[in-house]
Amino acid sequence: MELFSMAILGLIVFVCYSFTYLIWSLVLQYWKDQPCYMLAYECFKASEDRKLNTDASAKIIFRNKNLGLEEYRFLLKTIVSSGIGEETYCPKIVMEGRENCPTHDDALYEMDEIIFQTLDNLFSKTKISPSQIDMLVVNVSLFSPAPSLTSRIINRYKMKDNIKSFNLSGMGCSASLIAIDLVHQLFKAYKNTNSYAIVVSTESMGPNWYCGKEKAMILSNCLFRIGGCSMLFTNNESLKHQAILKLKCLARTHFGSNDEAYQCCIQVEDDDGYRGFRLTKSLTKAAAKAFTLNLHVLVPKMFPLKELLHYYPLLRKSSKTKSSALVETMGIGLNFKSAVEHFCIHPGGRAVIDGVGKSLELSDYDLEPSRMALHRFGNTSAGGFWYVLGYMEAKKRLRKGDRILMISFGAGFKCNNCVWEVMQDLDDANVWKDCIDSYPPTSLVNPFMEKYSWLNDEYLSFVRME
Repeated sequence: MELFSMAILGLIVFVCYSFTYLIWSLVLQYWKDQPCYMLAYECFKASEDRKLNTDASAKIIFRNKNLGLEEYRFLLKTIVSSGIGEETYCPKIVMEGRENCPTHDDALYEMDEIIFQTLDNLFSKTKISPSQIDMLVVNVSLFSPAPSLTSRIINRYKMKDNIKSFNLSGMGCSASLIAIDLVHQLFKAYKNTNSYAIVVSTESMGPNWYCGKEKAMILSNCLFRIGGCSMLFTNNESLKHQAILKLKCLARTHFGSNDEAYQCCIQVEDDDGYRGFRLTKSLTKAAAKAFTLNLHVLVPKMFPLKELLHYYPLLRKSSKTKSSALVETMGIGLNFKSAVEHFCIHPGGRAVIDGVGKSLELSDYDLEPSRMALHRFGNTSAGGFWYVLGYMEAKKRLRKGDRILMISFGAGFKCNNCVWEVMQDLDDANVWKDCIDSYPPTSLVNPFMEKYSWLNDEYLSFVRME
């Protein structure tokens, strides 16, 4: 009996010790975790002569001699239903008619224009000197020169010689959150509680304009436009009263082991040797699966306990489903509005925005910022998030304490999502200043059909268009 009592006592001591150790480990982990505050961001806005209206779009399309009537009709249908308006911005070399023969200097010019304009505005706005920057991360998927773009920035602004610089390429539309995650990890690794970091997210559009006739590759010309954003971050707790956002949690999912997902969004050459970006019908299926996998990681970090009690049975059920439908695999029955107030879906295309909205049971109000960013600026790749955030801010939707869920998909295939906390009431009109009062418009229908509906006339089926 005495031995039994001693065994019970020993077990109790062991359990208490284990529990204390667990609590202490969690406390230490909390103390060690470095905060990640966003102090400011600046989006790129091109000059008015770059606007791609209906007539400019038609001119670009009709000068491609590789296209025939079937391709013209496909483009007409795609443009009209894309959700993109007439005020997006086109690369300079495309407006000048030189998209079929881009040079290295053209690529550098496009990057310099976007990167240096946004960085100049960011430094001016925050009064932070380039010499104070400790970390620099640049993500551009389709252009990686030597010296790197980070080196080009460091040289231009004469940044300090011990700066930690990283150049990310090939990451696709979700690269912005990858870059931010890298900054957050660097804050933890270097344990300097007074660091500044810059993230630049953009894409090389002009030199990668597709000049062939494959429909799956023409899509990229219809959706992608020039844009980008530069952001300033710090882990300095004393500056949190100046911060606009605080990173609460971030989850990254890579579905590249699946061949179909890997191939659904990929840069290739067509049969005629024209290089472009191919978007296949499998993209929606890959996005649904990747998003579901991501939510399994993200949901426990962002939801209140009450919702989590309903989560695990749904998690087990959704993990067994074989369906690829967005509605059945993405939302898994959770009330996302119990965890966040705002939804920032990457404006990659109308189908993706609508699909995510349907699966998460979001309202038109929730989807409005992403739809309007797509309409006004198009798909600006990794920089697209911040045009959506800018819309929310310009509409004075963001109040202190609000939470924002950012949802992104990218080549690979990747799904990267995160949650931000709004640190102060935000109302800067930013790049939306000249048009925010006219948004949302009464209709998102592109007027391309009004002028070029004749392409669908049956008699043209017997005519070869030159």
